[in-house]
Formats: sequence, structure tokens, C-alpha cells
Amino acid sequence: MNEYNYIKKQDAEIYEAIMGEEAREASGLELIPSENYVSRAVREANGSVLTNKYSEGYPGRRYYGGQDYTDAVEQLAIDRACELFGCTYANVQPLSGAPANVAMYFALMEPGDTVLGMDLSHGGHLTHGHPTTSINKVFNFVRYKMKDVDTGEIDYDELREVALEHKPKIILAGFSAYSRELDYQKFVDIAREVGAYAVADMAHIAGLIAGGVVQNPFDYGFDVITSTTHKTMRGPRGGMILIREDKEIAQKINKAVFPGLQGGPHMNLIAGKAVAFGEALRPEFKEYCQQVLKNAKAMEKVFLEKEVRLLGGGTDNHLLLADVYGSLGVTGQEAETVLDEIGITLNKNMIADESRTAMDPSGIRFGTPAMTTRGMKETEATRLAEIMIEVLKDKDNQQLKDALKAEVEALCTSFPVPESFV
Repeated sequence: MNEYNYIKKQDAEIYEAIMGEEAREASGLELIPSENYVSRAVREANGSVLTNKYSEGYPGRRYYGGQDYTDAVEQLAIDRACELFGCTYANVQPLSGAPANVAMYFALMEPGDTVLGMDLSHGGHLTHGHPTTSINKVFNFVRYKMKDVDTGEIDYDELREVALEHKPKIILAGFSAYSRELDYQKFVDIAREVGAYAVADMAHIAGLIAGGVVQNPFDYGFDVITSTTHKTMRGPRGGMILIREDKEIAQKINKAVFPGLQGGPHMNLIAGKAVAFGEALRPEFKEYCQQVLKNAKAMEKVFLEKEVRLLGGGTDNHLLLADVYGSLGVTGQEAETVLDEIGITLNKNMIADESRTAMDPSGIRFGTPAMTTRGMKETEATRLAEIMIEVLKDKDNQQLKDALKAEVEALCTSFPVPESFV
């Protein structure tokens, strides 16, 4: 059955683009660590009649009538999120991870207050205070870095010194391109010492936390977690803010999201989140998360054996960051292009203390969430790592690229994108 019959009849151009993307995803391999596949159930919720409904406010406290079913959907999403992460309060309305972070900042700080977060080139995110972002004009951002980029160890002594000097209102743990576990207890201890909120941006590893295969910041006393609901969560593209137990913080967060930042929530997205959270509560999700880590370690082993430098020395989660320029003489942009030609999608990425530009950096970032969703295991992960290095070492060999593209397509045919995870 073609699920796009109405689009096909009404808008041929959009239909062709959707079909093209469907074919691209089916025949190619997705290694961007922030991307994944959602179940058919999540897609159905995302495309449901709930997109028609305005629902400003929160369950039981809406500004419009007719909210019986929207209230039920949002409360299910809240309850399931709290169960997954072991917290008391959750706001599931943020439209994505960046708005979630912005709302959190406004909830916990006044303009001009200071945030201490990870430096972008050492693995942080744009919303952690990069100079190009608008939020950088409102709040003061100071940064910490890794002490040793070859082990990934954070310089916690420097972090504490910066905190004592600048007295931030928020100390932010979290990352966009960092492959090691953080010492959450040290973050909390420093935050308590300077009177700051301990906040974790867990957008990348939220699913792994929910699956119980990496540490949960709430277990160490963090006040707030912000996150996306896609990536390792396998939900629709959206955001959420979780509050460990403080009701006053939860009230501030709710007001900052609505009416502070957003109007009507996207109830279809919230329904998709609720469905994904329900999937994550099943035993199969923990097994999936365990395999994500196993596959990442399998790829790590190949890169280290082939003497391709990995930032942080390897990985404790779902992603890896490789210095392909330093190891193979190929820039991150060249690597992204060459790998795309053989059906492997990943992204160029800056490395710590980058000497090149952001649009043509030294590194590539890749990960295992999507390939694991397709059912691939260590054998496939190992071979994919070998393919990546093989083609990057001989990137101008068209015959080799054709052969490897055929191999990648055959692998994707053997491991199709699933319709359901339950």
C-alpha cells in the first residue's frame, strides 16, 4: 500500500521528493549519529489529525476547548518520559533541542547571567554559547575543554577554576560531538560549590540513558536534563525538558516554554513522542541500545587498528570523531563527499583546537544508531569501518568506489529499514 496516495494525486513534485528520500534511505547507509529511523507507528502519530488542534497551555489548563484527547496524549508523553528517566516532571512541548535549551536558560537565569558549557570545538553544541547564535547576545557564556584530546578527559580543574571565577548560574554538561562518559559527580559538586544549577544536555545520548546502558545524570543529583526526542530516542524530531524533582524549577520551565517562547504545541509531534517513549519502555529497546554500543566499539577497533586517530581515543557511546585529515590526508568535506558517493552518509566535523575552517574541517563524525535500527551487528559494523577507510585511502579510484557502492547497497538490501520495533 502506498501511504502517500493523496500527495501523489495532488502534488507530484512533493511526492517525487518524498519517494526520492525514501529510496535514498533504503539504498544507502545512515551514519550521522544524530539521525535515526522512526517506526511506522511514530510516523502515523506524526501525520495524524492531532495536527489540526491548537492546545496552548498544559493538560487540564488549556486556553481553548475541545482538549479531551490532546490532554490524554500529552499526559501520556509526560508520564512515560518521567518513567524512562527517573524524574518527577517533564515538559514535552519544545519543538526541538535548541528551543528546549533556550527555554531552560530563560527559566533559570536573567539576561546577563553566565553559563559554563563545553567549548564547541571540543564537542559542545551551538546552543552552548557559540558567538554566532542569538542567545549569546542575551547571556554570558564561558567554556571548559578537554585536558587531553587523545583520551577525552575533561579538564575538571579548569572547569572548577572558571566556575569559581565567573560564578555561573548554570553549569552545563553535554555535547554534540564527544564520545566519552562524563564525570557527572564532579559537575554536581562544582555546581553546588558555586551555587549553580547542574544541567545536562543529553540530546545525543537520551536513548542510551533511557535504555540504561550509559549513566543517568539524575542519579548524581542533576537538576535538569534537556534533550531532543529523535537521535538515539528513535522518536519524531522534537525536544523535551526533564526536571528531577524540584516543583519550582518545573513551574519556571513550563512558563518559559509557554507562553515565554512558544505558542500552541504541535500535538501531532507530542503524540509521536508518546509512541516513541512507549517503545523505549519495552525490553527490546534496552537490547537495541546495548547493540548500539557494541557496534560503535567494533568500528572503533578498526579505526584504531588502521591507525586513524579518534578524538577521545575511542568511544563510550554511539558516536566517533575521526581526524581524517591528520591520519589520511583527506579533509572532512572531501571525506563526506567521497563516502556519500558510495552510499554512506555522515558529516564533516571540527576537531579539538581545529586548524581548518568549519566548512572544510579535519574531522568526520559518525555513529551507529541508525545502522543498529536496521538490525546490523558487529560483523557489519566492522566491515563498514573497513570500507570507509579503504575508500578514503584511495578516493580517486572510481572502480573501487563502484565496487564498494554495490557492496553498501547489497548490505542495505539485506538489512532493510524496519516498519516496527515491537
